[in-house]
Amino acid sequence: MPWQKPKLTKRDSATGPQWYQESQESESEGKQPPPGPLAPPKSPEPSGPPASEQDDAPLPEGDDLDDAPLPEEEIPEPTAICRHRHRCHTDCLEGLLSRAFQWLGWKVGAHPWIFLLAPLMLTAALGTGFLYLPKDEEEDLEEHYTPVGSPAKAERRFVQGHFTTNDSYRFSASRRSTEANFVSLLVVSYSDSLLDPATFAEVSELDGAVQDLRVAREKGSQIQYQQVCARYRALCVPPNPILYAWQVNKTLNLSSISFPAYNHGGHPLYLTGFFGGYILGGSLGMGQLLLRAKAMRLLYYLKTEDPEYDVQSKQWLTHLLDQFTNIKNILALKNIEVVHFTSLSRQLEFEATSVTVIPVFHLAYILIILFAVTSCFRFDCIRNKMCVAAFGVISAFLAVVSGFGLLLHIGVPFVIIVANSPFLILGVGVDDMFIMISAWHKTNLADDIRERMSNVYSKAAVSITFTTITNILALYTGIMSSFRSVQCFCIYTGTTLLFCYFYNITCFGAFMALDGKREVVSLCWLKKADPKWSSFKKFCCFPFVYVDKNLTEFWLDAYVQYLKGNSQDPNEKNTFMNNIPDFLSNFPNFQHDINISSSNEIISSRGFIQTTDVSSSAKKKILLF
Repeated sequence: MPWQKPKLTKRDSATGPQWYQESQESESEGKQPPPGPLAPPKSPEPSGPPASEQDDAPLPEGDDLDDAPLPEEEIPEPTAICRHRHRCHTDCLEGLLSRAFQWLGWKVGAHPWIFLLAPLMLTAALGTGFLYLPKDEEEDLEEHYTPVGSPAKAERRFVQGHFTTNDSYRFSASRRSTEANFVSLLVVSYSDSLLDPATFAEVSELDGAVQDLRVAREKGSQIQYQQVCARYRALCVPPNPILYAWQVNKTLNLSSISFPAYNHGGHPLYLTGFFGGYILGGSLGMGQLLLRAKAMRLLYYLKTEDPEYDVQSKQWLTHLLDQFTNIKNILALKNIEVVHFTSLSRQLEFEATSVTVIPVFHLAYILIILFAVTSCFRFDCIRNKMCVAAFGVISAFLAVVSGFGLLLHIGVPFVIIVANSPFLILGVGVDDMFIMISAWHKTNLADDIRERMSNVYSKAAVSITFTTITNILALYTGIMSSFRSVQCFCIYTGTTLLFCYFYNITCFGAFMALDGKREVVSLCWLKKADPKWSSFKKFCCFPFVYVDKNLTEFWLDAYVQYLKGNSQDPNEKNTFMNNIPDFLSNFPNFQHDINISSSNEIISSRGFIQTTDVSSSAKKKILLF
């Protein structure tokens, strides 16, 4: 025939499935299956007899049975084998990164001091950027915490372009397009209503104490309330229109006030927002009769438009906040309770946040260091990684210094919420540290430092790289936010995470390599046969050495006790060797634990130990070590 299928003997058929299974296993490992004896050559379609006729052919009998061809249906399908040869590899990027980091790990292990000192010098250089950290500069909350290009800002610019204001001569709170400097005092009566002369007299004392407050300046000058108050014509805008009317005319009937508008001498006074907890009666004049009011508000507006007056107004406000408690104590108010709110309150709260975050930041680093040190503590003096864990947290701090310093150098605004980003950076940095330490523990202690670092980087650095890239991309995406505060936060956090990643694969890896050299020194020290250090080694390095002494079964221990019980010296060789047969006859269980040659020499012996407290694979490794 021009074409004939290869013959398959029984011997071949026995190896065929095994080879096919090996090809399947090699395929699962990403390898090409080795060429097997059953792979038929590529040839044209057969022109022989039908398969059914060949299937009916009888097997030969006799000694040649092993070499006889088997039925054709037992031949494995060649297509099922060949289709595994052309496999698409999907680990191209991971494999490339793994090889690159394997090379980097080798370099770090070979030159650890370079990779340790270079990032430290870079941190020292970039850390000078903190000289540009704003200290006394006031943060513009509206600029940073409102959307950029919002319609409200455009409308305000339109109003400011077409309508002017003048808080030095014709101030009107309802006509202002921007926030003014102000103090709001909320007065609450202890009685059901404060609409009586005695309570108004106490409120008037409070108002007088506030307006008499003065701020001492350099060269003996002072800032008085009359200098910084918003004015309507020649007078300061009164903090409460009814209170001002009562101060001018003490005979004013407080029980005949209409709300929300009150006609005073032919001039309407609008009282909305000045009284709270009120009860209204019947119609009166321009509104309804104000029967009772539980609270009233005093609003002190200050000059804002002129920059010089704006600074003085804020100085006076700050001084008022400092002295407000003293004012209440001096007045000894009996009928009212007073609370305050100012235009600086939000600003002061944000500034207080930065002041309170810094101590918490220090505390967080201390707690994380303690946690990391505790987590990496081992009684095994070789595997102990406390110093490495502590340096891992320090490397995260170095990343914060470098990232923040760089951005401050190039002028990226530092907003208050950026002070919270080090907590996020600390968590990511410590997480990467634990991954690298875990990879280090999986390396062989007997290998060279460069080889161990190469293995660590090839396994751990790839996963660290991918997680860092996703985190940084997510943060840099936040730069597209319409809030400048969010933009600054994302820039600072993303850049610092990049430094954290860089320091993890450089200075932290270098510190691991140096600690690996310490492991080698400790291992050599443990192997030294120095009896005076044996107890200390056992106590410091193997406090668990995981063996129950009470359950240990060793013929030598029993034999020494046997000799001492018979008043014989176990350290004398002849005595030791000559009494072994008697000992074994009395303790036959040990007969198979000792092998004595014909020349009366111990060739080999064995003992049995009982392990305890081996509850994890890590402890098993320590036990075997």
